[in-house]
Amino acid sequence: MKLYGYWRSTAAYRVRIALHMKGIAFESISVHLVKNGGEQHHNTYSELNPNHLVPTLVDGDFSLNQSLAIIDYLDQTNSENYLYPKEAKSRAKVHALALDIACEIHPLNNLRVQQYLTNSLNITEEAKQLWVEYWMNVGFIAIEKQLASSAGQFCFANTVSVADICLVAQVYNAHRFNVDMSAYPIINKIVKNCNELPAFINALPENQSDAK
Repeated sequence: MKLYGYWRSTAAYRVRIALHMKGIAFESISVHLVKNGGEQHHNTYSELNPNHLVPTLVDGDFSLNQSLAIIDYLDQTNSENYLYPKEAKSRAKVHALALDIACEIHPLNNLRVQQYLTNSLNITEEAKQLWVEYWMNVGFIAIEKQLASSAGQFCFANTVSVADICLVAQVYNAHRFNVDMSAYPIINKIVKNCNELPAFINALPENQSDAK
């Protein structure tokens, strides 16, 4: 199994955590999102993933993009440490919280959005920082409220799920952008608990071979 990603990609970070949680051996192939004009735009990679995004998982002759689709695939094909509950309503709740993070918070601070704000709209660094802080806080306020009724050690009681994976990766991103996280004690507790687990430690961006 091969994972095309980038050490600091939030989406690739999610998939690395899932692979480690599932105990699946994989080859990590770096696609540098900044060097050489962005290697995600090179023909060899864009043929694999026409969206010009990471990650892409290759499992034999099967390839798949989109981090949550990849995690769902891994959960469907490997019974070690399920990341989605089996019961329908619980699964839906976990899935919804993961989507709240991956689809509502993350895209607004993704690299290509940042580059468009700077290169096409001529947004200043100060204004771009305010953009990131505003949209992350909008998302985190809602997540903190949801977690008040569902959290134990993790987002949903005491079992790691895809929601925790998404949360940890997004909070890492928030720290990168110097977003003040002090207003979110439940989120911070969950992230701390997750980051004490070997799977999360092994998946940390700075622990990747292409981290520079």
